[in-house]
Amino acid sequence: MLSSSELRLRRKSRQRAKIRRVLQNRVRLCVHRTGHHIYAQIIDDAQSHTLAEASTLSKEAQALKNGGNKAAAAFVGALIAEKAKNLNISTVVFDRSGFLYHGRIKALADSAREHGLVF
Repeated sequence: MLSSSELRLRRKSRQRAKIRRVLQNRVRLCVHRTGHHIYAQIIDDAQSHTLAEASTLSKEAQALKNGGNKAAAAFVGALIAEKAKNLNISTVVFDRSGFLYHGRIKALADSAREHGLVF
């Protein structure tokens, strides 16, 4: 029987293989979550360079009372979308890093879409 972290790593490797096939001149919005925080990065895989990042640990998120809930995830989604807009990035490929698409991951994705990112 596999542990939950091993199952997530399997999902992550399957998803990354699919992402590599559709990446074609687009950047990747990579999301990671822990029990207390959520992180998002916009990564250019062609140059192996992180273009923008946002998390519940950033200065903009200091006012958040709890970094591990849907409201915090929505805030991070809006923040990463604004940073992408400043870099003239409108289309990304969403990489959920093996996490299931519900809860905080879905809240971050929906907020980023509402604030202008297309994926």
